[in-house]
Amino acid sequence: MFKANVGKIDRIVRILAGLALLAVFFLFPGHGYRWILALLGVLALATGLMSTCPAYRLFGISTCPMKRG
Repeated sequence: MFKANVGKIDRIVRILAGLALLAVFFLFPGHGYRWILALLGVLALATGLMSTCPAYRLFGISTCPMKRG
């Protein structure tokens, strides 16, 4: 599918941040722009679970360790 460009620590941070943003979205109803938290949470969670980030690919960034061969 896509080549991984998100390293282990970056991946863990994205997953935790995504879960935290989604938790805030669901636990604190009634605030105006909550949908932004949900969108950011889903994006962070998705990029963390798939180990690929389209923005990193666009700018040529990778936090994955280089394979030696």
